[in-house]
Amino acid sequence: LNAPRSFFGVEDFLDDDNSRPYTCKEEKKSKNTTKHISFKQRTVAYMEPFTLDVFISKRFVSASLTHRVTSKQVAVAGTNSKDIKAVLRSRSDIPACLAIGRILAERAREADVYTASYTPRERDKFEGKIRAVVQSIIDNGIDVKI
Repeated sequence: LNAPRSFFGVEDFLDDDNSRPYTCKEEKKSKNTTKHISFKQRTVAYMEPFTLDVFISKRFVSASLTHRVTSKQVAVAGTNSKDIKAVLRSRSDIPACLAIGRILAERAREADVYTASYTPRERDKFEGKIRAVVQSIIDNGIDVKI
């Protein structure tokens, strides 16, 4: 009960081990203080420089190959483009996905890209239309690492 009073006249309530006032927050300390980045994390962008991005909505399908280091799109294909839109009956079904994969593979080969890596988004499952696009790209000569 004879706790010392603080400067402002309010009692300092101590925590369980009586080391400091309870108002003082402990900072979270990371386990790795040096923030070491592994060799693989540093070099993966250069070892596998091209990434495949597939976007499928209710109305259209689009896919692109992007260079990781420079963030430039090397090849792009989508069912909203004029030349593809006229040929397809539907812009979001499986045959449209297969056509997008074939066209993207042709454009990638023109840009001298023969390998790419694909990482699905969190909400995407690797099945159905996404699998059709990726399989079509693989069938047309581009090696895709999943």
